[in-house]
Amino acid sequence: MLLLILGLILFLGVHSIAIVDNAWRERMIARYGENPWKAAYGLLALIGLVLIVYGYGDARQTPLLLYTSPAWMRHVTMLLMLPVFPLLFAAYLPGRIQSATRHPMLLAVILWAIAHLLVNGTLADVLLFGGLLAWAVADRVSLARRPQPSVPGAPPGKYNDVIALGGGLVLYAAFILWLHSLLIGRALIG
Repeated sequence: MLLLILGLILFLGVHSIAIVDNAWRERMIARYGENPWKAAYGLLALIGLVLIVYGYGDARQTPLLLYTSPAWMRHVTMLLMLPVFPLLFAAYLPGRIQSATRHPMLLAVILWAIAHLLVNGTLADVLLFGGLLAWAVADRVSLARRPQPSVPGAPPGKYNDVIALGGGLVLYAAFILWLHSLLIGRALIG
């Protein structure tokens, strides 16, 4: 559990710099340069992610159950997950979805975390999904007082929304049918 907590602190801490002190972040980029900043940021985030994955996997071996959800909640989770993958695609495909949601990736993380908290009730689940939910909400709120970050992606196009919806729904189906089982170790159907 300690590795999961350390990973969350490192990963979310790095991703919270702009939330807490965007001016400091900008000063560090000006002082050291954008590429060294991105390299350090990326390395720390990657170390945090590795610790999260390893720590979560380890915590799943001896779970501490906090709550149990009714079986029908799986259907609510599947429904909440439906827009997540199209929103992830829309984060990199400028179009109406991106404009309407302002930051589609944060909205995707919020929906993903809520959906998983509804059906996963161990301490590790609450730490992981609850931590990511709190971070995504704080980041979304902080966007009101700081400049919108530019996200590299495809050029604006009239088919970007169609691509985001189509690609997202295909990926959603792939996760339901086999990717979740392959990557997470838990089959969603069957």
